[in-house]
Amino acid sequence: MGRQAKANAVVPLPVRDGVAPSYLWLDDKPPGGALAFLAAHFADVGEAVWRDRMARGEVVDASGALLSPNSVLRRGMRIWYYRELDAETPIPFEEEILFRDDHLLVVDKPHFLPMTPGGRFLHETLLVRLKNKTGLTQLTPIHRLDRETAGVVIFSHREESRGAYQSLFQKRSVHKVYEALAAPLPELTFPLVHRSRMVEGNPFFRMQEIDGEPNSESVIDVIGAQGDAMLYRLQPHTGRKHQLRVHMAALGAPIINDAFYPEALPCKGDDFANPLKLLARSIGFDDPLSGQARRFESRRTL
Repeated sequence: MGRQAKANAVVPLPVRDGVAPSYLWLDDKPPGGALAFLAAHFADVGEAVWRDRMARGEVVDASGALLSPNSVLRRGMRIWYYRELDAETPIPFEEEILFRDDHLLVVDKPHFLPMTPGGRFLHETLLVRLKNKTGLTQLTPIHRLDRETAGVVIFSHREESRGAYQSLFQKRSVHKVYEALAAPLPELTFPLVHRSRMVEGNPFFRMQEIDGEPNSESVIDVIGAQGDAMLYRLQPHTGRKHQLRVHMAALGAPIINDAFYPEALPCKGDDFANPLKLLARSIGFDDPLSGQARRFESRRTL
């Protein structure tokens, strides 16, 4: 698969409809011309599609030179192109911009919307939507939320200051608060700290807890009853993939509508009826440029 260009990379094709071009490195010199290689490498795309893209001038090398069907390829070459999808299911939920200054864009993400292009999602992603809405072509997420999770997420749109904000997350200098709906746990005393060692599980998209020195930590507290469920406040002190989902399932109260934990359920495709009851409620930090205390809060509810 190709990789999408980073926001600060020098690329020979412009952003198109909010989508940055992708590229493919050639580790070895392939036999035949450019068309034969691309049709074989991307077997699900088809030769006719690549011919059309080449005719439109949308397949180039690193210098911007157009590639034709018979262009000779060489080892170490980088091929640039636009990723396209024949059909993409619209996601019927809207993001909300909470804050914008010369450096940051803070957004309230809805459930089901992926952060960035990948798999069967391209235009229906938060990054592409925001680029089209704001015109900020250098937009880059500072951190990530799962597709299934809603709430506050922060983007950088200025390369010069991006590292300063990224370092806040690397140094764990950001205070993140989540909320989740799950079954009551009357046998436990709150607040509690859950620590465990998390590693990649099976299937590949899941995580699991194993014996060993903990590499994940969450503080879990009760906010109050909400119908038959309990509303919990979750504060992750580390940032492992699916950490809060794994920790709640390990306590015996998996988050409502979690299709991955404690067991992976059959894929529901484009069923938007039952969102994961997990919300990134707020993010707080001291701004590394101004020193000002900042806190951004989601306007959504579970």
